Amino acid sequence: MIKEYLELGQVVGTHGVRGELRFNPWADSPEFVSQFKTLYTDRDGTNSIRVKARPHGNVVLMKIEGIDTVEAAAALRDRIFYMKRSDAQLPDGTWFVQELIGCGVFDADNGKQYGILTDVSETGANDVWHITDGQGTEYLLPAIKQVVIETDVANDRILIRPMKGIFEDAD
Repeated sequence: MIKEYLELGQVVGTHGVRGELRFNPWADSPEFVSQFKTLYTDRDGTNSIRVKARPHGNVVLMKIEGIDTVEAAAALRDRIFYMKRSDAQLPDGTWFVQELIGCGVFDADNGKQYGILTDVSETGANDVWHITDGQGTEYLLPAIKQVVIETDVANDRILIRPMKGIFEDAD
């Protein structure tokens, strides 16, 4: 399901004495966070904050408008910040993991449902999707174009052609 507000990451500490935060981005790269000028402190987008962010290794250093002391910044430790999906610059055919989770996974040829996408693991070569069936059995599916035929997050539906051996009855 396409969500309007998505979790972007979590405050993990402070940086310096002027209220800067160390922010752990839940994105492919810290650079992704740098594009945002406004973030949200709640999943409904009712409380916005103005930010300046810059990559710093594998984290992001973030300055929030109005937070000017290390004490004020420290009070935000463990807070999750949200982004507005429409503010993100994404290439066509790209989705956020949070939108993929919960989608039904169906055979592209016969419509059989294999289960629900319940998690995504990042590997060096490609992502691996965790598909859980109605009995709680988990299957691992490589998220490659030969297997994933269509992804329709707006309708919570993913069509696949599984490789031999992924599901017991696969050809």
